[in-house]
Amino acid sequence: MHGLIKTLVGASALAIMASAPAAAQTYPNKVVRFVVTYPPGGSSDVMARIIGQQLSEYWGQPVIVESRPGADGSIGMEYAAKQPADGYTFLLGNFGPVVAKPLLAKVNYDWQKDFAPVSRITNSANILVVPVTLPVKNAKELVALAKARPGELTYGTSGPGSMSHFAGEMFQRIAGVKMITVNYKGNALAITDIMGGQITTMFSDAVPAMQAMKTGKLRAMAVTSENRWPFTPELPTLAEGGLKGFAAVNWWGILFPAGVPRPIIDKVNADVVKALATQNVKTRLGDLGVEAISSTPEQFGAWMASETARWGKLIREANLKPQ
Repeated sequence: MHGLIKTLVGASALAIMASAPAAAQTYPNKVVRFVVTYPPGGSSDVMARIIGQQLSEYWGQPVIVESRPGADGSIGMEYAAKQPADGYTFLLGNFGPVVAKPLLAKVNYDWQKDFAPVSRITNSANILVVPVTLPVKNAKELVALAKARPGELTYGTSGPGSMSHFAGEMFQRIAGVKMITVNYKGNALAITDIMGGQITTMFSDAVPAMQAMKTGKLRAMAVTSENRWPFTPELPTLAEGGLKGFAAVNWWGILFPAGVPRPIIDKVNADVVKALATQNVKTRLGDLGVEAISSTPEQFGAWMASETARWGKLIREANLKPQ
């Protein structure tokens, strides 16, 4: 009897293994859902629609963007993690809910256990901005002012755990200065206050900063990326401004719930990489201030692991607490 059970289990496993490539060959044969963790109309929503439209053209099946906002993205993450592992639901993951939120608060998901990486899709630098009334022209002068007025300058964020928040903490650590953190519910509110002079500086999302610069009330001084940002090539990096080792970029990527067959992951990865290479997708993403970038599933997993380790270290060193 024991031998018979082993034989049946082995046969069942082989059948499942054999069916996975067959499933990938016919995938997708129905509607695919693309879960977004932020409200409709935002950058994540628009990104998902751009890429979803291109995938829909490849597949001949609708790709429906499904918004599940709330709790800084964690509601959408939890929802996506619980979906069937059949390949018909995938998620647009972002730095905030994937890496930052679990480091700062208790959440009911773990990207390493509950998700399967597919590919990174975009990167975006933040821009260091100040009111034009502030008497500084570059990062070095801002550091000098912060040192001359310790604990007086303020920096706005789009919320605790956002890239604008973490970039500000990194700036303080590397520059050896102390500023006051002012958290907002979103980038737009902070931009309004910095133009009005209510706060001293901000590491803003790229597009809102570039739009605000046109008003003449905001001065852009540097980008947070390791290299100059292609959409603002005139702006130096913070590393060029004397903050050696400074690199902080926001990013987005596609994840499946854990357990999706590898052949389906590989198919979606190949089609996502193909979509990101089209000029139409590159241009439309560029209009959002984000750079199209792709990877293998393994590269994306390694990237998320390195981001978790790097920002976890900063959180410990800066003694950041859940808010």
